[in-house]
Amino acid sequence: MEQETLNLIAENFRRVRDNVAEAAVKSGRSPGAVRLIAVTKFVETERILPALEAGCLEVGENRAQELRDKYDFFRAHGQRTHFIGQLQLNKVKYLIGRADLIQSADRVEAFSEIDRLAGRHGLRQDCLVEINIGNEPQKAGILPEELPELLKVISGMSNIAVKGLMCIPPSAGSEAAYYFKKQRELFENAKELKLRNVSMELLSMGMSGDYISAIAEGANMVRVGSAIFGPRHYN
Repeated sequence: MEQETLNLIAENFRRVRDNVAEAAVKSGRSPGAVRLIAVTKFVETERILPALEAGCLEVGENRAQELRDKYDFFRAHGQRTHFIGQLQLNKVKYLIGRADLIQSADRVEAFSEIDRLAGRHGLRQDCLVEINIGNEPQKAGILPEELPELLKVISGMSNIAVKGLMCIPPSAGSEAAYYFKKQRELFENAKELKLRNVSMELLSMGMSGDYISAIAEGANMVRVGSAIFGPRHYN
């Protein structure tokens, strides 16, 4: 692989990291208040390495088996690992003990399977609840009005800790701000429920095309892939 390409990835990461810090300050927070997750879906380890060497601390994978296959590489480089893709029940087994945070759990059956397998491994799995904030039929996530009841059910599970919410809005850029605002309101309202095993600490929203807008609306975690690694080459 050309060194020029690898250098560009490192430069891209540093630019995005600086943009995140600047956006955090503009929103009235400290430069380090927003966590940057580098999305490494379909990115080979040789191309991931420059971002890690440039200071990346956390990575996100969309496919459970890909996270499994890259796990030793990530751990060897001190990365915190996130699962951010559509969660299939038969793939949860690849995540327990590997994903520090499962961001995309969105139904009782998924949380039940996470709870069961985490218990088998003697673990307490950190999760976010994915919200279908735009009520789009083709997207995963629960509807906003379903969140309180789901959280009440999860609060009875012993091996899960819900740490916050995640969403993918219908539109990128400035148009996404409306949905980010709705997600922030849902996040703040969920804090008032005061349920066992549920703490609203993390608001994960914003990707390559809209992470600045997401931070302005209160995101403290953003997931950026193509702005760091360039366009994906799908298998």
